[in-house]
Amino acid sequence: MQPGYMKELETQISKLKVGRAFSAFDFLEIAPAATINRSLSRLADDGKIRRIIQGIYDRPEFSPLLQEYVAPQMDEVAHALARRFQWTIAPSEDTALNLLHLSTQVPVVWTYVSDGPYRIYHYKNTEISFKHKATREIKNMDRKTLLLIQALRGLGKDNISEESIRVLQNSFSQEEKDMILKELRSAPNWIQVEAKKICTNEGDEE
Repeated sequence: MQPGYMKELETQISKLKVGRAFSAFDFLEIAPAATINRSLSRLADDGKIRRIIQGIYDRPEFSPLLQEYVAPQMDEVAHALARRFQWTIAPSEDTALNLLHLSTQVPVVWTYVSDGPYRIYHYKNTEISFKHKATREIKNMDRKTLLLIQALRGLGKDNISEESIRVLQNSFSQEEKDMILKELRSAPNWIQVEAKKICTNEGDEE
């Protein structure tokens, strides 16, 4: 018979969205970290979850077309690492553009700024790189707010097209847009102007 904590762990994992990455840190309400780590390792060995890098796992997505599991969502992996080590992170400008489908390049390196130390992790031929940045620039803002700010920086003040605005307007729910509007005060003025266009759906047809 499974220990109670093991059953609860499997139940919690089954509720996660496919593609969600996680570590023992995400389940500390169930049992101590060492116990959860051993349990996650066992589940990975049994093929119930996928081990991506040491201590980080996901619920892999299976492709019926390819008849294989798709590659991990590296942004999910980055945020699982951030939660594990209690870092605040934000995607680099190029990474943000890729995440929001404003860049056609397939990244080999996913770069994030962080209030933690400089770190690099590898999964097969893909790299996740964390670079230290002043805390005040990324603290106390939601993941979606940071994503939009970094994408606008990546586009540049004078290179934001109407098409880019439309793509960004469709990239966030209205709830996320409302939250972003509340968190923009510390961003540069030009970013606030462009973000307000996006979050108020300015230019949308009736």
